Amino acid sequence: MQPTKASVLCAGLGTLAGDPAVAAVVTDNRAAGPGSLFVCIKGERADGHDYAAAALAAGAVGILAQHPVEGVPAGQTILVADPLDAMIRMGANYRALFSPVVAGVTGSVGKTTTKEFCYAVFSAFGKTLKTEGNQNNEIGCPNTLLRLDDSIRYAVVEMGMQGRGEIEKLALAARPAGAVITGVGVAHLQQLGTRENILAAKMEICAGLPDGAPLAVNGDNDLLPGAPAPRGIRKVLFALDNPSAAVRGADLHAAPGPDGAPGTAFTILDGEAGRYRAFIPAVGRHNVMDALAAWTLATRLGIEPAGAAAALAGFATTGHRQHVAVHGGITVIEDCYNANPDSMAAGLSALAQYRVTGRRIAVLGDMFELGPAEEASHRAVGRLCAECGVDLVLAAGRASRVLVQEARAAGVPARHYDGLPALTTALAAEARPGDAVLVKASHGMGYSRLLSDFYAALDGNR
Repeated sequence: MQPTKASVLCAGLGTLAGDPAVAAVVTDNRAAGPGSLFVCIKGERADGHDYAAAALAAGAVGILAQHPVEGVPAGQTILVADPLDAMIRMGANYRALFSPVVAGVTGSVGKTTTKEFCYAVFSAFGKTLKTEGNQNNEIGCPNTLLRLDDSIRYAVVEMGMQGRGEIEKLALAARPAGAVITGVGVAHLQQLGTRENILAAKMEICAGLPDGAPLAVNGDNDLLPGAPAPRGIRKVLFALDNPSAAVRGADLHAAPGPDGAPGTAFTILDGEAGRYRAFIPAVGRHNVMDALAAWTLATRLGIEPAGAAAALAGFATTGHRQHVAVHGGITVIEDCYNANPDSMAAGLSALAQYRVTGRRIAVLGDMFELGPAEEASHRAVGRLCAECGVDLVLAAGRASRVLVQEARAAGVPARHYDGLPALTTALAAEARPGDAVLVKASHGMGYSRLLSDFYAALDGNR
């Protein structure tokens, strides 16, 4: 963050005595230092107000708080009704100081992967800022905007939500030049009730788009092609199956990358820009769709098509999202940062495409936030294991019991375990060189720990 006068950064919120320059906005008092502004956020486990005085002692020039804090002078306090809304307002105020081409990304599934494909493309044409990890909420999105500076030419901003109105706030702060909606699924069904409500929430990204902006949407989704875009927004469909989409992917086939790692080659067919060959260092139709999403948005924002297609090869996974590792001769698809029915289907489809000399093993866990669709969704995943040729299912989690039942009924050997230690032990005993293993569950299941324990067990058995 470039040092910015508090009067500019906090416009519409309040003032600090002496109008000091703010060099950082922090929500953790341990990150407070000279020139920082501390935002007091009350969470489930801790209340930031309790640490405000410590932040000032560390050098913070002021705080944003919901009530006066003992030990913090009134002149160093800006009182706000909602600290999260205040974070968004500061992000918007700061973003207004710069003129990057901002690409907005949202959707029920594939947001982070699409964001990384966008980053691969835009960064080939200029210095690019991106949302780190999945920092796509009321804190993460402003923090991304607060990392802008004069050297940034492009910015890729991911926007998530838990309910209606949240994406609209983030979009109005980020002011993207164009946006992509990767799909509308059943994630957040518990909060929003219907997929139509989820669609409306995702379409809120249009609130931040200027007149004439492109909105790239998944043309193979059942809801998005027919969803009306606001007047003045140019809706562009990308697809693998929909013949009426403006941008299509065709001729998909497995191909090794320069390092020999598995990837996918395909052809981009664009009614506007022509035909281009592309390669991505990832396997699965869902990854090709995410690459098409990034290519469509980038080209509609002025990126040269051939260069954009070539730049897709620079895609890199982050964290435990669709990352492929080979450990002890076992290919492991690490995809345990998040899970919903659509991403489960994509992960199992990717597993089915791996050429193996051994077995295909699916290590699965619960999918969260599905509300009344929870049981049916887990049963559907169990049946899908059989359709994708999975040889063995190992699972843990309350909701995954029915997943295992359904997989067994479909003829797939499947076992359920009461916790991660037992599941990890079983996986270490079952996996052999030549096998491909998909590890997939919602983040709260803790399967990233399962991975580290599994690798340690393999190393110990050498």
